[in-house]
Amino acid sequence: MPECWDGEHDIETPYGMLHVVIRGAPKGNKPAILTYHDVGLNHKLCFNTFFNNEDMQEITKHFVVCHVDAPGQQIGASQLPQGYQYPTMDQLAGMLPTVVQHFGFKSIVGIGVGAGAYILAKFALIFPDLVEGLVLLNIDPNGKGWIDWAATKLSGLTSALPDTVLPHLFSQEELMNNTELVQSYRQQINNTVNQFNLQLFWNMYNSRRDLEMNRSGTVINAKTLKCPVMLVVGDNAPAEEGVVECNSKLDPTNTTFLKMADSGGLPQLTQPGKLTEAFKYFLQGMGYMPSASMTRLARSRTASLTSASSMDGSRSRACTHSDSTEGVGTVTHTMEVSC
Repeated sequence: MPECWDGEHDIETPYGMLHVVIRGAPKGNKPAILTYHDVGLNHKLCFNTFFNNEDMQEITKHFVVCHVDAPGQQIGASQLPQGYQYPTMDQLAGMLPTVVQHFGFKSIVGIGVGAGAYILAKFALIFPDLVEGLVLLNIDPNGKGWIDWAATKLSGLTSALPDTVLPHLFSQEELMNNTELVQSYRQQINNTVNQFNLQLFWNMYNSRRDLEMNRSGTVINAKTLKCPVMLVVGDNAPAEEGVVECNSKLDPTNTTFLKMADSGGLPQLTQPGKLTEAFKYFLQGMGYMPSASMTRLARSRTASLTSASSMDGSRSRACTHSDSTEGVGTVTHTMEVSC
C-alpha cells in the first residue's frame, strides 16, 4: 500500500462500486478504523461530528481511518439507474473484503451505526479473521417480519422519505420536540442524499433477515462474534430493544454494553466526547494506546463497578470487559456501563 491513500476512492467490488474515503496513513501493523453509516445518512452526516471532536484526534493520529458509503448514498452521488438491483445486506457485507484488500489493511476495527452496524456484524461473522473489534451503535439483529414490512411500506406512502427515516434515527422525545438536530437532519437528508438511491437502501434494510448468531451453549452449533464488541445505545433510542437483544446473543466475556443517558437516537452526534472516551477505553482493552488518558470514562466505570459489585448479580443485561488500565489485562469483571 502506498504511503498515503488520503482522499476519496471508488472501488469496484463483486457487487458493484463502493465510495470510500481514507483519512491518514497506515500506522505499522495496527488495524484500520473502518466506519459504516446508518440508512438515511452517509459517512459525513453520520460521523463528521464524532471524528471532528477534539479528543478523537488522539485516536486518529494512531490509526488510518476508512469511511465507507453504501452504494449511492454519498453526497453528490448520481441517481442509480432504473431497475438497478440494490445489493442485499449480505452482499453489502461481502463488498468489504475488497476494500480491505485494495488498501492492504491487515485487519479492521469497525464502527457501525444502525444499518451499518448490521453490515459490519455480518462482515465479522463471515470474515472473522479480518475484524479485530467492533463498536456497534443502534444495532438491531432481527429481521423484519411481514407486519413490520407492511407498516414501513404504508408509512412510505403517506410520508415524505426523510420523515419516514427520521423515526429510525431519533428518539420519540427528539422528534416530538423537533429539536434543532432533527430539523437540521431532515433538511440535510432531503437535500444531500439522493432520494431515489435512499429509497433503495431503505427498502433493502427493511427486508433484512435475522443476523444468525447465538451465544455459545444456547443452541446447537451456535455462532457469534469472536472479536471484542462494544454495543452502544442512547437511553430511549428507537434501537434500544434491538441492542439489548443483540447483547444477549454475544459472548459476555468480550462484550461491553454502553447505555448513554441524554444522548437521544444518535450518541455520536449528541455525546461525541463521551463516546470518544469509551472508544479509547475499548482500544486500550485490545492492547492499543496504553498511555491514553481515560479521565471521565474511567471514573464512570469505576463507579459502575462499585455499584455493580453491590448488586445481587442477577442482572441479565450485564456484560464483561477487561479493566486493565494498560489495556492488556484479562477479563475479570461483569458490568453494564451507563454514562
